[in-house]
Amino acid sequence: MQSRSYHHGDLRAALLDQAERTLRDRGAAALSLRELARDLGVSHAAPSRHFKDRRTLLDALAMAGFARMTARLAEADLGPGAAFRDRLTALARASVEFALGEPEMMALMLSSKQDSDVLDEVHEAWMRVAAPVFATIADGQRTGEVYEGDVERIALSAFVTVHGVGSLAAVGVVHEDEIAQTLEDALDHLVKGLRP
Repeated sequence: MQSRSYHHGDLRAALLDQAERTLRDRGAAALSLRELARDLGVSHAAPSRHFKDRRTLLDALAMAGFARMTARLAEADLGPGAAFRDRLTALARASVEFALGEPEMMALMLSSKQDSDVLDEVHEAWMRVAAPVFATIADGQRTGEVYEGDVERIALSAFVTVHGVGSLAAVGVVHEDEIAQTLEDALDHLVKGLRP
């Protein structure tokens, strides 16, 4: 049997890349540090230099998902010059597309985290994801299209609505050809409810 040794220039990045492939192909339950090490041709102990256990690997993987979702929503944001509803719709579509395109990653991002440091990291990550939504709600308040109030609490209601559509679509309750209309209907109800 061939001996394996640590030889990757950036093993941490290689482990995360391989873990994402495994997550996408077989789900989080299939992830193991020993199997990742085997897939990358390194010793079974090498991953422990970067991840103390499977949970820390999963947490790092979730953070990578948050970073990708943050970039996706930032890219989708039409900016302060756009109409409130158009801007909100663009962000909602990007969020649902992310959830449908990466269902295993989304499930991992939303899975419970026990470590208080990780919980703080997750909260900060969600704040970065939500930044364009916060800005959209605040701009809507300035233009009189959204009632006054705590922007974060209002944005959370928007996230719950949009995430609900994405979650139901991901499990087939909302059929693929109904997703766009269901999202539009949900946003109609949300926007009408946000008016002062």
